[in-house]
Amino acid sequence: MLYTEIVTEALGTLTINKLRTGLAALGIVIGIGSVITLVSLGQATQQSIQSRIQSLGANLLTVSPGAQRQGGVGSATSDTTLTSADAEAIQTSAQITSVATVSPEVDGRVQVTTGKNNSNIRVNGVLPQYAEVHKVTLDSGVFITAEDNNSRRKVVVIGPQVEADLFPDGGDPVGKTIRIKGTSFQVVGLTATKGGSGFGNQDNVVYVPLSVAQEQLLGQPYLSDISLEAKSSETMTQAQNEVGYLLLARHKLSDPTKADFRIQSQADILSAATSTTGTFTSLLAGIAAISLLVGGIGIMNIMLVTVTERTREIGLRKALGAKKKTIVTQFLIESIILTFVGGVIGMVIGCWRNFNN
Repeated sequence: MLYTEIVTEALGTLTINKLRTGLAALGIVIGIGSVITLVSLGQATQQSIQSRIQSLGANLLTVSPGAQRQGGVGSATSDTTLTSADAEAIQTSAQITSVATVSPEVDGRVQVTTGKNNSNIRVNGVLPQYAEVHKVTLDSGVFITAEDNNSRRKVVVIGPQVEADLFPDGGDPVGKTIRIKGTSFQVVGLTATKGGSGFGNQDNVVYVPLSVAQEQLLGQPYLSDISLEAKSSETMTQAQNEVGYLLLARHKLSDPTKADFRIQSQADILSAATSTTGTFTSLLAGIAAISLLVGGIGIMNIMLVTVTERTREIGLRKALGAKKKTIVTQFLIESIILTFVGGVIGMVIGCWRNFNN
């Protein structure tokens, strides 16, 4: 018997019992669709996290207070190890040749109110160079200026989420007044949307002059972070080393393993996030693969039942001279058709869902 005849016979047999054929293929449809959807979900999450990290700034280095981690184990020391003098030294030191911009920062969470609306929001005390280092763009108004910081002006730049929470009626918030810890601040700028969620949401933050945040809002003379922008991606490691040795000397530490600060590059953060989301994607793919395996076992069981039901047909064919190979080939082709059709439908459904999402 020719293979074309076997395929024709297999198709005819599958169409006789449409319900059973459809249920057998359904397992493969669900399995393939689940694999495509969940893997795509994991990859989309990974790309989203990467884009958010990259949106924080180009060639970014972050100096944070606390002990260095050794072998993945370590405990943070006091968070009062970085000062504005450290940031100024990095900016002015002759031994620092690979850093373009230095942005000292302090942050904390405060209660922000306007009228009957209030929200607990992260406040960042910053200087003008923060916008350059972190690539902050404005929808309206202006960013914090050096004069604002020197004069300790009560001005604030807010994010889009803060605007939505405090000014739900809409309209340009620039020129309006909000209260931070009971003190009135004038809104001078509104940042463009960056996206995000949770505590790392760049849209749910307010920016005030560094001096005002340190002296009046948070009451801490020390810095939370010092953000650095390297001159190029090729000088990131050089900048990390130069800044590290300068701070070790300023803090009178001779052993780098006992440093009371940490320096993280954007690449380090991106690598850690990519590794985490990669594991998450693999886990989702493994879960989806289980449903694909179940679908395959379902087809196997259906074909086993089919063989049992068609014993008379098999006996008649053997009596007429059909070879065992031919009979086995027909059942195998029926299984292949079920798998192929279910796979195609599953891919179409999976791709369609991803396209719509």
